[in-house]
Amino acid sequence: MCSQYCISLADVKKAHSEIEDLIHITPVLTSSFLNQLTGRKLFFKCELFQKTGSFKIRGALNAIRSLTSDTSGDGKKPRAVVTHSSGNHGQALSYAARLEGIPAYIVVPRTAPFCKKSAILGYGATIVDCEPSDESRTMVAARIVKQTQGTMVHPNQSPAVMAGQGTIAVEVLKQVPTVDALVVPVGGGGMISGIAITIKALRPEVKVYAAEPQNADDCFQSKLKGELTPNPSLPNTIADGVKSSIGPYTWPIIRDLVDEVFTVTEDEIKNATQLVWERMKLLIEPTAAVGVAAVLSEQFQKVVPAVQDVCVVLSGGNVDLTSLRWLKQPECEEAQLPLN
Repeated sequence: MCSQYCISLADVKKAHSEIEDLIHITPVLTSSFLNQLTGRKLFFKCELFQKTGSFKIRGALNAIRSLTSDTSGDGKKPRAVVTHSSGNHGQALSYAARLEGIPAYIVVPRTAPFCKKSAILGYGATIVDCEPSDESRTMVAARIVKQTQGTMVHPNQSPAVMAGQGTIAVEVLKQVPTVDALVVPVGGGGMISGIAITIKALRPEVKVYAAEPQNADDCFQSKLKGELTPNPSLPNTIADGVKSSIGPYTWPIIRDLVDEVFTVTEDEIKNATQLVWERMKLLIEPTAAVGVAAVLSEQFQKVVPAVQDVCVVLSGGNVDLTSLRWLKQPECEEAQLPLN
């Protein structure tokens, strides 16, 4: 693999050996209804069943393992670990740090779902609020690192995190040996980078597709322009887990190894979420539905008609149940049952 990338297949394999006893090998499920709807064989990698409710635990555990094994010969653990997160990475790092007895400080946008903040606290971490912007998250995290003399574990630009997320692809290749393509939701790009490094090293003919909201389309714009193009402002999307822009470590991998980027509307994300809930009985969060919306889109049908066995990564299931006002209501009123 090209040396310009910050991780390699060897890093992903090492991560897999480090964390495989600590994570769930999540199942791959199918849906005959969705197969019929798309005219393909769809396979759903269910990271919503992963510890802490999302794929993020893979990268967090690998990062913590990397820090505790790299002690510069003094045998000391980090004083603390610090990150910024809209929720899922914060939960994962809190859980992973607690296993090693390391204090964790999570910088969280004040607008993050309450359920995710509650889980972070439940894993024993300290929450530090920030404004809902990349600049605020970065500045506050830097301040906390200085105050605690802690170590920053970036949610998507840390090589150890990226390598940990790549273990998803190691499992998928064993679980779906006929796979033609993987569809992966993208925010900061840590997961798709780890997956792309793994897939293109082991099965280069397999396509790797990114999926993101049209309202947060920095990955699409970056690929289109051939240069890193962050979102100009905080995106307004129901898929809160992919509001972050791709960064300097994930961009080169995405630029070279991701075959296509598909963007979907907010309505398509909502409809895909509800469809998976109702037809597959899987309580995914809207971020996880971004990939589902992509494979259901007209764009996907036109661009890749020859790809038949498609694995969609359902990235997580930490649903904010207080936000369900967006659910589509029936067009007709419910029939009233007689009282007697």
